[in-house]
Amino acid sequence: MTGGLAAVDPWRLQLHPEVWLLVAALIGLGYYAARVIGPAAVGGAGGTIVTRNQKIFFFAGVGLLWVAADWPMHDVAEEYLYSVHMVQHLLISFVVPPLLLMAMPGWLARLVVLDASRSAAVLRRLAHPVVAGVTFNAVQGLIHWGAVVELSSRNGAFHYLVHLVVFFTALLMWFPVVGPLRDMHLSEPGKMIYLFLMSVIPTVPAAWLAFAEGSVYPVYDHPVRLWGISVTADQQAAGAVMKVLGGAYLWTLIGIRFFRWSAAQRRLDEQERRARFAAEQLTTADVEAALAKAGPPPIEP
Repeated sequence: MTGGLAAVDPWRLQLHPEVWLLVAALIGLGYYAARVIGPAAVGGAGGTIVTRNQKIFFFAGVGLLWVAADWPMHDVAEEYLYSVHMVQHLLISFVVPPLLLMAMPGWLARLVVLDASRSAAVLRRLAHPVVAGVTFNAVQGLIHWGAVVELSSRNGAFHYLVHLVVFFTALLMWFPVVGPLRDMHLSEPGKMIYLFLMSVIPTVPAAWLAFAEGSVYPVYDHPVRLWGISVTADQQAAGAVMKVLGGAYLWTLIGIRFFRWSAAQRRLDEQERRARFAAEQLTTADVEAALAKAGPPPIEP
């Protein structure tokens, strides 16, 4: 916690210029990539530099990152309510990373990942589903350790460092699902299983928070209670955010992917059935050609 002033006015404006610089840098890099690198990379070949959907994903991702990292969400999460802290982590681990990955054009990803550099090889290894999934879940477990929560709530720089680690491990975790390089994707059934596994581990600390008695994190047990939320209710709400909102979000994505995959499989099966049916049918021309080849029927004596 930042001190006594926080207890006097929880809603005082707190400026975070480092967040503004980060957001400005992301927008500047996106503009430079689309206007300068893109035309040189694909413009001459007549390809699409950036699609409309990619623009929407980019600004949605940057906008939600700004909301999660700036006042008031960041300050309420850091100083008052652990449940808001969990909403913050939900945004920067489950929502923002896939949006930014879907915003990245394939040509830009190939420039970064497909070269022969050692950094590209390291990135490919880190984005492997097993490595990325284990790393992501290990970080998710670590950030609920009491010492980490205590230090991040009292030290703003460490709090931002934790967010950076969560964000980058989440980018790696989402890469096999919605990354811009299709050759690094899992199969559709593999993606569904992978996302299911990503929803399992967070239920452990969620259940612990939901059923724990007393104050789990003393740093959030203070006399200033926003909206009259008790420390126990705050902890239970944090567990609900992790288990219910996070789980529902991932299961919704799994359901969408299942129905899309199922529909695609039905279309393929129908196409194959029609192709087999067409191959088995004789046309009028086929019959006439066969009769002509056979010649006139023999005349009975």
